Formats: sequence, structure tokens, C-alpha cells
Amino acid sequence: MITVYGIKNCDTCRKALKWLDAEGIEHKFHDFRKDGLDQSTVSGWIDEIGIDTAALLTENPTLMKRPIFDLGTKRLIGFKADAQEALKATNQS
Repeated sequence: MITVYGIKNCDTCRKALKWLDAEGIEHKFHDFRKDGLDQSTVSGWIDEIGIDTAALLTENPTLMKRPIFDLGTKRLIGFKADAQEALKATNQS
């Protein structure tokens, strides 16, 4: 059976699912926003497909977790409490 990974509200995913139904191709849908993804699955995809993550992120920068703080000697990603504390500590130096 084919597993289709995607997002329920994605137009392309909906088209693909509708097409699979019309063609009588058995499948199940895995909504990775609702059902999640595990690291080993994604790592396996990257190993198999050979994704150049640098090019992928350059061509699709919205895939990156945001914001990214460049402190010169290191980077902080996201804006949770740990990043805020690190930013405060950097400012006090």
C-alpha cells in the first residue's frame, strides 16, 4: 500500500489523493502536521533521495526554523526561553 505524506490543506496533496482515488490506487494518508514525523523516517528519505539541504534551504528559505540570530561566533535558532536567555547573556557581555 502507498502511504502519502503531506498536509491535509495542501492543494497539491488533495489533487494527488483525489487522483489516486479516481485511479483506484490503494493508499493511506499521513498528515505530518497532525500525525507527526520521526527523525529516522526523514533521515531515510534524505539518504535515499540525496537532498542537497543547502540548495533546498537557499531555494526555499521559509523551510528554516525562524528567527536565526547570528551572534558572530555562533547562531541561535528560534525564540524560546533558552534563546532569549542566551541573547540577554550576550547583551550583558
